[in-house]
Amino acid sequence: MSILRRDALRLGGAMALAGAIPGAARAQALPDKPIRLIVPNAAGGVADLTARTVGAALSERIKQPVVIENRPGAGGIVAGQTLLTAPADGATLMVATNAHAISKSLFRNLPFDPLKDFAPVGLMGTFAIAILVAPGSPIRTAQDLIAALKRDPQNTNLGTISVGSTQNLAAELFKTTAGVDATTVPFSGTPQLLTSLLRNDVTAAFEIVAPLMGQLKDGSLRAIAVTSSARAANLPDVPTLQEAGLAGFDVTSWNAVVAPARTPAPVIERLNRELNAALADPAVRSKLLEAGVEAKGDSPAQLGQLLSSEAEKWRAVIERAGIEKQ
Repeated sequence: MSILRRDALRLGGAMALAGAIPGAARAQALPDKPIRLIVPNAAGGVADLTARTVGAALSERIKQPVVIENRPGAGGIVAGQTLLTAPADGATLMVATNAHAISKSLFRNLPFDPLKDFAPVGLMGTFAIAILVAPGSPIRTAQDLIAALKRDPQNTNLGTISVGSTQNLAAELFKTTAGVDATTVPFSGTPQLLTSLLRNDVTAAFEIVAPLMGQLKDGSLRAIAVTSSARAANLPDVPTLQEAGLAGFDVTSWNAVVAPARTPAPVIERLNRELNAALADPAVRSKLLEAGVEAKGDSPAQLGQLLSSEAEKWRAVIERAGIEKQ
């Protein structure tokens, strides 16, 4: 056989193999049916809006429907159980939030292990928690708040939503870091919390910024600090607690995607690749920012590290605060 003919045959075989492998990988990577994306919160919230925005972009990329399924209740347990019993084929995914990492230390009888029973796919975005005061409050900065809490602990306090929420635990971490012994007052929901804040029943409140941008813009509420390590994109003039002198303070709310454990690695890799590509789309980034979410992608390994570090951080906060398991 001539050298030219032999090389041509080798090249033809290599090209045929190269053409066959991607098709096989595609067939293996995603099942040919709609993708369910379970949201552990009710429709209309930040997690739901993030899931719908990213899900629509993901659907366009993979040429398959992405169906949003809201399963609120029991701090994410209802959604988690739904994912736990789903086939590990990539056709059922779930939005994981801070509550996913917190649940390991918050619940006494959790029916799953949030770190072992679910496979990280990728981060979708982060959003700020702010310390809020009433518009007429004399407190202008985080330093003012710390001074007031130390000066008059009997007549000052901090308001949050339910015990064990990210906002509630952020307030507990704030007290520990700032060295104040203030009372934390939990409320059943944001409306009740804000009503008490505006009536001056609570001195300051820790709450997610995204749903409150209208009130912050019209002056009905005032943000004195954000809890993240960097300033929030939608509140660029509001300093961080680190800037206020609380070194290392970093509490950021986030939304991510997880799959059932034992989902094949090629499926996870394909979903992560398409997810990151969707998050890089300027239109998606802009729409998320309108909802108060900063689009941020990562790798499955990085999300796994985030879940582990968050679970450990909140375990320590829950234990220090003496919060009883539910």
